[in-house]
Amino acid sequence: MAARIRHDLPVANSINREIQPMRRVIPVLLAIGGLTRAVIAQSSEQFAPVRAAMQRLVDTVGSPSVAVAVAKDGQIVWEDAIGWANREKRIPATTNTIYPLASISKPITATGLMVLVERGQVDLDLPINTYLGPAKLTGLAGDARGATVRRVLSHTAGLPLHSQFFYSDRGYAPPDMAETIRRYGKLVFPPGQVVEYSNLGYGIIGNVIERVSGKSYAEFMRQEVFVPLGLTHTSIDLPIGLENFVAERYDNDERALPFFTFDHVGASSVYSSAHDLVRFAMFHLKNRLPNQRPILSDASLNQMHQPVPPSSNGLGFGVFDGGEHLAHTGGMPGATALMVLFPATNIAVVVLANTSTRPAAMMQEFTIAQQAAAAAVPDRAPARLGPPFPPEPPTLVVSPELAGEWLGTLRTYEGAVPMRLLINMDGTIEAWIGDQPGASVSNASFSDGRLSGTFAARIPTSDAARWPHILSLGLLLHEGKLAGEVTANSRAERIYFSLSSYAELTRK
Repeated sequence: MAARIRHDLPVANSINREIQPMRRVIPVLLAIGGLTRAVIAQSSEQFAPVRAAMQRLVDTVGSPSVAVAVAKDGQIVWEDAIGWANREKRIPATTNTIYPLASISKPITATGLMVLVERGQVDLDLPINTYLGPAKLTGLAGDARGATVRRVLSHTAGLPLHSQFFYSDRGYAPPDMAETIRRYGKLVFPPGQVVEYSNLGYGIIGNVIERVSGKSYAEFMRQEVFVPLGLTHTSIDLPIGLENFVAERYDNDERALPFFTFDHVGASSVYSSAHDLVRFAMFHLKNRLPNQRPILSDASLNQMHQPVPPSSNGLGFGVFDGGEHLAHTGGMPGATALMVLFPATNIAVVVLANTSTRPAAMMQEFTIAQQAAAAAVPDRAPARLGPPFPPEPPTLVVSPELAGEWLGTLRTYEGAVPMRLLINMDGTIEAWIGDQPGASVSNASFSDGRLSGTFAARIPTSDAARWPHILSLGLLLHEGKLAGEVTANSRAERIYFSLSSYAELTRK
């Protein structure tokens, strides 16, 4: 989690060899999981408020299903699921139902990368370009050598906002990672100065895992993370042969969504169950389970849980209240997810649902997690949890150094176009891109030296041009320049993309 949350998959055939022998045992595992859950639920009346909150998510928010697991002191003390994993096929949800995790893929991918760090194959403080091929990050707003592996993992490397969805019914596929880096691997902020949540960064981390290990991202994660941690219901993308155990994704109108993938696989492509995900969380709480192999040392786990300035992000985790809890959310069409760890009380809570991301769903998931943590340790209930929605921006006050006419260029991967901003002392702003008409900038704010706002215009690149979009500004005022990102955000019914280009303007 970071100040800005953006929503977030390629089909990974490499897990098929592992899945084949699992087909015979999965039904047994599901049956055992259901029995265990029933016994736990019957003997744990203190979790009744949690189940009531889960029911509200289904009844009032409209989520088809929700699955929750709670662990304390290295044991799963309660887990339950309600609703339909698949409404059309009448498949009920269980705590072994496999949900897409969306951005909770990030701490899992970071865990895989740290395996290579422990082996001495990756250095967190070297430029990430050290581990990339011919396609490397380009330093536009700052020196690319400052974009270290650690900063990429903590969203402080200067990479832009980025997400791009590729639906199976749309007739076009994601480019390979080298092409994505060529198009969008541009530093739009000086490394180490700005916190900007970037799915692209974790797509690049997945690429580093491949290049360093010599294995596909999916195969490496299966062999080095999922199998040793005993995560039998976890995979990269759909677990082949187990599609009937995967929660169907539904949009806000309760329609099943077609399959979609991303150009940032390492950020968004993990599928897992509530039972597996809470076991992953227990590993990060340093609970050594008998059937888990400790793939990382305590020192490496500590590194992952320490914030990297200027952010509150560790390596894959958000760090909150001075380390009182670690968390990550996930959200995209048809999936919302939450994982919260409380190191002081050795508690972990996960909440997974197959409903589209919206504030009501996220608020209810945090309520579920809050009540679950309180039920697990009634005498040490955590402070109120809440989703990391950014605060309302302050009213724009235009200073003399900001006011005036600003001229420059917008650099897209298909070439540069002129850009112009007119910032008036009364707070009104008008923007021009290329030969398009001027447009008023709405929701404008200026905070921490950064000018933000949205306006109606188009980015003239072939991928952005596929769908209607609106532009958002994120420009830093520094040394007499306004420079940063201009992002095309899709306005189509489904979430398709946030695609950023670099703008640099000087005052006329």
